[in-house]
Amino acid sequence: MKRRIWFIVGFVALIAVLSGCSQINEPITPESKGFWNEYIVYPLSWLIKYVAHVLGGSFGLSIIVVTIFIRLLILPLMIQQTRNAKAMQALQPEIQKLREKYSSKDMQTQQKLQQEMMLLFQKHGVNPMAGCFPILIQMPILIGFYHAIMRTREIAEHDFLWFDLGGKDPYYILPIIAGVTTFIQQKIMMVNAGQQNPQMAMMLWMMPIMIVIFAINFPAALSLYWVVGNIFSIVQTYLIKGPTMDATHSGGTKK
Repeated sequence: MKRRIWFIVGFVALIAVLSGCSQINEPITPESKGFWNEYIVYPLSWLIKYVAHVLGGSFGLSIIVVTIFIRLLILPLMIQQTRNAKAMQALQPEIQKLREKYSSKDMQTQQKLQQEMMLLFQKHGVNPMAGCFPILIQMPILIGFYHAIMRTREIAEHDFLWFDLGGKDPYYILPIIAGVTTFIQQKIMMVNAGQQNPQMAMMLWMMPIMIVIFAINFPAALSLYWVVGNIFSIVQTYLIKGPTMDATHSGGTKK
């Protein structure tokens, strides 16, 4: 679990660094060369501009529509992640028994514990790394959005509500909302899925803080993408896990 957490943190940090180092000052055009430009940045730039044209020139609304469209595309993967979380939840009693059986902290015992847990996951068809896949898939899209916004003059020069899409939110409203919605999203995902795990509890707080820091320093359009995507995920997760969550809270109240 610790390795998975540090892998995610390291991957996010690496992407954040790389996003500021690669052609960020070069305008994106149909002639831009390279896999990154041709298949990620330019298509996103074109799609945002096209939708904005359809919506009467509102690039803010365009980003919202494109964000929802992208979320719908990866919805099957997110549903699979939620189902995997439910499966992990069902295995918690057996996992706890294994931890009690192999409670010694020496390396040999811990290796045996990991082996037994992997056998348990394989037996029930559960992938403990499935929760990482949506993050890994979304990161290129996030950075693609960042480049599309920074390298497309039409996007960066427009405003929406109280902020400029290509600049930072002057009142830090979007970064705060992005952090809060990230916290809510993770909290909902963790209902009945390893709440007692200290590493999961650490991520519950670490990820929102990281999102706020990134959102403060990135263009407001990217924060808008984050907020809309988080709200979509919250609604989606609640609709999928709603009955389980309600039962959990009711059960807790009765105790």
